[in-house]
Amino acid sequence: MKKLELSDRDGVAYLAEKIGLTTTVPVEVIYAGGYIPVDLNNVFITGKETHKYIEKAELAGYPRNLCGWIKGIYGTVLSEPEINKVIAVTQGDCSNTHALMETLELAGIEIIPFAFPFDRDRDLLKLQIEKLMDRLGTNWGEVNKTKEDLDRVRQLVWEIDRLTYEENLVSGWENHLFQVSCSDFNGNPTVFAEEAKAFIEQVQERTPFENEIRIGFIGVPPIITDIYHYLEERGGRVVFNEVQRQFTMPFSTEDLIEQYRLYTYPYHVFYRLEDVQREIERRNIDMLIHYTQSFCFRQIEDIIFRNKIKIPILSLEGDRPGPVDARSKMRIDSFLDMMR
Repeated sequence: MKKLELSDRDGVAYLAEKIGLTTTVPVEVIYAGGYIPVDLNNVFITGKETHKYIEKAELAGYPRNLCGWIKGIYGTVLSEPEINKVIAVTQGDCSNTHALMETLELAGIEIIPFAFPFDRDRDLLKLQIEKLMDRLGTNWGEVNKTKEDLDRVRQLVWEIDRLTYEENLVSGWENHLFQVSCSDFNGNPTVFAEEAKAFIEQVQERTPFENEIRIGFIGVPPIITDIYHYLEERGGRVVFNEVQRQFTMPFSTEDLIEQYRLYTYPYHVFYRLEDVQREIERRNIDMLIHYTQSFCFRQIEDIIFRNKIKIPILSLEGDRPGPVDARSKMRIDSFLDMMR
């Protein structure tokens, strides 16, 4: 975890305060307010003590049969003394976030709620964004200026995505890492942009991948730590990360409200389905892996994807952080053999 960073606002040096995020929110507002956003999911899954974070939640009373991400976020916040505020998405993400908010508040964490309207209502979304702006002490002028800066960074990640599915120069795992990091730009958009530029230059020297089966990965980012590597070892390659790509705000618009209306993840599944079907065609995808988290309501959405999508789908489920389990390996191997 990074230390508090020295920033400059109105010519005055100050230590920027970190704000935790339970999922992607209008990050422009956070940066415009002079804060540093921290995606708690990324801190949790990339840490060296992921199981300890979950154990901390279970020792506090969280049940065993609850989403590992929720427990991981709880344990992460309580293990990071620099994070005293958390923006929690009350609508458009995990249905367990309400209880997470309450237990974090019990532990002394300041909670800032944010809700994506289920029907993508523009006025309700504008109201939520402006409430967040008021809470963080910023305005539309600063937010729109910040959006221009962040959009330039996002364009670099869009290029990494294109190099993944069009030129076959980027692995699915590499693409996943850059895309999922766009939720908070690793706390420093300038440094993140330099890393993305250097990566783009580096991959230009590669020989294109020749994996035989092109895979689309839909559903939430996996808690399984080596699934991309295992798929590539078996001759598959992920050329589409559905939700991670959405974190990059892939639909270009100058309107911040419209940007977060076009963002598919927090809204109803049929809006996500339209995006998935477009990308299957555009990326020449052979099969899909639909990843769901154990004990998550989104497992039910598998019914809809299977009903509406006409290419083969393998459904996988993850519980806690760790490598692909033996049963999932057998299912992946059999499915890839069938695809061949």
